[in-house]
Amino acid sequence: MDESVAKQLFFGQIAEDVLFPYPQIRERDREMLGAMTEAIDQFLTDKSAALKQYDRDAEQPEEFIQALREMGLFGLIIPEEHGGLELSNGAYARVLGQTSSHDSSVSLTIGAHSSIGMKGLLLFGSDEQKQRYLPQLASGEMIAAFCLTESGAGSDAAAIRTRASRNEDGSWTLNGEKIWITNGGIAGFYTVFARTDTPEGKVTAFIVEAGWEGVSHGPHEDKMGIRASSTTTVAFTDVRVPAANVLGPVGKGFKVAMNILNSGRTGLGGGAVGGMRALIRLASAQANERRQFGQTIGEFGLVREKIAQMTVDCFAAESAVWMVAHLIDSGRSDYSVEAAMSKVFASEAVQRACYEALQIAAGNGFMREFPYEQMTRDTRILSIFEGTNEILRLYVALSGLKGVGATLSELQSAVGGIFNDPIKGFGVLGDYAGRRMREATGYGTDRIAHPLAPELRKLAALCEKYTVELSKVSDRLLRKHGKHIADQQHAQKRIADIAIDVFVGLCVLSRADSLVKQSHPAAGEGVTIAGLFARQARRRLARNVRGLERNEDAQVEQLAASVLERGNYAFDVL
Repeated sequence: MDESVAKQLFFGQIAEDVLFPYPQIRERDREMLGAMTEAIDQFLTDKSAALKQYDRDAEQPEEFIQALREMGLFGLIIPEEHGGLELSNGAYARVLGQTSSHDSSVSLTIGAHSSIGMKGLLLFGSDEQKQRYLPQLASGEMIAAFCLTESGAGSDAAAIRTRASRNEDGSWTLNGEKIWITNGGIAGFYTVFARTDTPEGKVTAFIVEAGWEGVSHGPHEDKMGIRASSTTTVAFTDVRVPAANVLGPVGKGFKVAMNILNSGRTGLGGGAVGGMRALIRLASAQANERRQFGQTIGEFGLVREKIAQMTVDCFAAESAVWMVAHLIDSGRSDYSVEAAMSKVFASEAVQRACYEALQIAAGNGFMREFPYEQMTRDTRILSIFEGTNEILRLYVALSGLKGVGATLSELQSAVGGIFNDPIKGFGVLGDYAGRRMREATGYGTDRIAHPLAPELRKLAALCEKYTVELSKVSDRLLRKHGKHIADQQHAQKRIADIAIDVFVGLCVLSRADSLVKQSHPAAGEGVTIAGLFARQARRRLARNVRGLERNEDAQVEQLAASVLERGNYAFDVL
């Protein structure tokens, strides 16, 4: 059975056969990762001063990129037969976590190449295309970039204006401009999405080489963070694209784009976890070394609270990210909602960690000679790229509600059409291959039968309870709003946050249980984290369930409408 674990939660069901026991990294990857992480640490530690300068200069020099090539970091997920290392998604995310603990721009150069730049070739490429391009991509001779975003089409990917028209000989003529393209200035291989308006569909994906006539890129963008990575516009002027360079079926570009983005989110999540691990190390060193009032600041309760919260968030994010990587590696086809959940949780957790670590560092945290301010700038992009967290929350909610709506016979005609294009291009594009469920959502508690360590039953009970609550409120919302549910964004956000807390909680539960059963040296700490997560999640979950019935949404809408109409703040002490 290949049903989405996250979507099943909306039916009040916990897929414990998938979630338990917690997945282990395969032995081949473990052996390779030991050597790789050590080499990465040695290389990037020696480059720490240079990395700071690259941030100031807003560019990685060619000799540095060449060193990344020589380390094999552009071939991480490419099959061995094409010259790559063929790491699993879990191992790949772990590598990006290691590079991110040193410098986010390094991770972005590698990650944009592997996670999205050439991922479409791996997922949808023909054998001929793979044989032609993968060896060059594995060696880094060609670096890849993903060209989707345009000035009028960010989250609304359906609004893209770049066009490709089919010629009589079967080739295509491509015209348009893409913006904010990571690796845009250094890539030789672009995955490009263009409007084709063909009988087969409206958008098609193409492989375009940077060296072709009519392909150009703009100067490096002057960014707030991840400054050393290359971000440029990429323009296409009457570019002739051979028929052999269509990626995937003609007219099915949205499917290609969404599959790339969904499968790429483990890299982003892994990077966020690596950043948090580094921040915990930095904050712990600061707390142990800095003395005030005759004692280290690590002895003060409010500093210890920050260290503990960063640890809870990192463990929870890591548990979810590697669970999603396992879902992908195990061959499951429907994991887009879980990937979105892990991205939302991890990207927001690392930003909180940056804030708290900088606060512990106090004045030093605000100074550029210390790493905190750059890490704060670098991580800010994570809740924006590869789908803004607002859009992804709507995606989580609408994907789950779509399945529930299909079980309510009196609502089938009302809700059937709204899920085709609720958020246009970035929205609910994946097919829901759900089971035939009974007419109304089941309300019976789905208890976790997996034998858990007794000290973890509180978190298990919380997940069980709120899986049922998620099912109930989903059913209630659909009955209340029918076809207008897609307009209820405040409610969708609460539904998504309930689902995210339950899914992440199950990942934490599974991992903590495995640590106990393996007699891991830090198993007791894992159990403590599970308990803290349960208490904190319980408060959030209760608030979100309550907020679906009693809230201030109308007043929020009224106030926002007033400010937007006026265009400014209405008050002044003068």
